[in-house]
Amino acid sequence: MADIVQPQVRSRMMSGIRGKNSKPEILVRRLLFAAGFRFRLHRRDLAGTPDIVLPSRKIAIFVHGCFWHAHNECRYFKLPSTRPEFWKAKLQGNAKRDQRAIASLISSGWRVLSIWECATREFQEQSLGEEIISWINGDELSGEIGSVTNN
Repeated sequence: MADIVQPQVRSRMMSGIRGKNSKPEILVRRLLFAAGFRFRLHRRDLAGTPDIVLPSRKIAIFVHGCFWHAHNECRYFKLPSTRPEFWKAKLQGNAKRDQRAIASLISSGWRVLSIWECATREFQEQSLGEEIISWINGDELSGEIGSVTNN
């Protein structure tokens, strides 16, 4: 199946997608700040360059887009029908890279939380904030917050 958008238009659309400071990431930062947490952003010296880092607690937080990080069973993730082999390899590579980064951080003594875009869209802000704070105050080495609904 051919793309319904001209290549130049698709290129412009794709170049507008943010890697940092996305709406979901800004929402999570706002919730953390309101709860009294202070943090650093995009620490390049840590594996995977976490979106948010709470250095005093040794916590790294990733805010993942459901499409770009291949959130399986999620309503916001669908493999494109155009060039499916390319996209499958790319998105699986992103997910494997995420897992390597998480493993590296954990082995370095960090706790890691992954927050999926779907959670920022579907949870009430207050309940999302409570989930995040609950995880931070817990003792799990890694965790995920995402929507349980699919398609």
